[in-house]
Amino acid sequence: MKKVAGRISLMLILILVLGACSSSDSSSEGSAGDGEGNKVTAWAWNINVPVLEEAAKKFKEENPDFELEVVELGREDVYSKLTTGLQAGGKGLPDIILVEDDRVQGYMETFPDAFVNVSDKGFDESKDNFPTYKTELLSKDGAMYGFPFDGGPTGVFYRTDYFEEAGVNADDIKTWDDFIEAGKKIKDATGKAMLGLDLNGDDGLYRMMMTQQGTFYFDDEKNVNFTSEESKQASEKVKMMKEAGLVKETVGWDAWISAMAQGEVATAPSGAWLSGSITQQAKDTEGNWGVFKLPAFEEDGNRASNLGGSNYVITSASNNQDLAYDFMEFFSTNDDVQLTAMDNGLFPTLNTIYENEAFTQDVSFFSNQPIWELFASEMNDIPSVNFTGNYAIASDESIKAQSEVMNGKKSIEEAYKAAEDRLKNRIQ
Repeated sequence: MKKVAGRISLMLILILVLGACSSSDSSSEGSAGDGEGNKVTAWAWNINVPVLEEAAKKFKEENPDFELEVVELGREDVYSKLTTGLQAGGKGLPDIILVEDDRVQGYMETFPDAFVNVSDKGFDESKDNFPTYKTELLSKDGAMYGFPFDGGPTGVFYRTDYFEEAGVNADDIKTWDDFIEAGKKIKDATGKAMLGLDLNGDDGLYRMMMTQQGTFYFDDEKNVNFTSEESKQASEKVKMMKEAGLVKETVGWDAWISAMAQGEVATAPSGAWLSGSITQQAKDTEGNWGVFKLPAFEEDGNRASNLGGSNYVITSASNNQDLAYDFMEFFSTNDDVQLTAMDNGLFPTLNTIYENEAFTQDVSFFSNQPIWELFASEMNDIPSVNFTGNYAIASDESIKAQSEVMNGKKSIEEAYKAAEDRLKNRIQ
């Protein structure tokens, strides 16, 4: 009996020790498994953190016991830890996580039970307050699994002084062919390139062009889309810019921003978020910038597109799902919170604030143009596209194809057919 009692005592000690270790491990990153009553945890990066913290202060006004712990991680660290946690059945994950537009579908496909169905909790009542392209992105089988946050409505940031010197009126640029012709005039008059592109490392312009045509690397049926007519059109326009000598090749983000700051390029087609980088990095150019909508592929064609954007999700591993939902529902639909996001350089997708003075006022840096009103006006025209769970490897193949075309190694047809074949093999 003494031996049996000894074994039982040893087992109890081991259970208590292991239990304590498990509790300690799960709380190290602000785990959702802690079940801490009125406290929820969130993972996010850089400029998103102060927005969450300000929202928590406002939420506490009506919920004084509420506590939010924000763990600031690098963007790639968030995805690495999220993937690892989901593979481990949710172990170590927080209640709330920020996930970008191009990543969220992949997680929803690979881990179907990863995130909480927010439609079941009543978020569909707010669905009409967001653009369709965002709500469809977060939907599966008719239900939403996340909260739309910021977006990247696109436009062409341009140097008004260079356009004036060349006698080019931005309002006359309706199509990509118009854009190319304007670039030639500006190059002749000022010696400046029309735009900077990293032709061997990024395909952002191609992606914007694909989105404005209502498609992406994959079509609505998840078929690889590199040899489509839309892909051919997008690549042809980029190639025409390169061959006309309108492109300054900028390798990496810093070189691209530097080209704008140093006045080496006349335009920068991009998402609304670029405004923050221009105002911060090119302060001496205040008053010499404007924005016009992305050119279309044909007269009266669609000029709305998107580049960037993110959303918040609640993990199914959360022990505080209802509280996390109440906070995120408040976060997503509160006008003051979204204006705080705008102050931090993010473009809110909540359409109830677009009549606010922040969106309608003139912006002195951009030649007293109401640029936020321009971006807001295109939100309902941005097409929905299918990122799928294979976005990352598709992007890799797209950039390879672009590089081969722009360096004259292959024709558009050859390069994108080869990229399509490689991608199909990689996702089998």
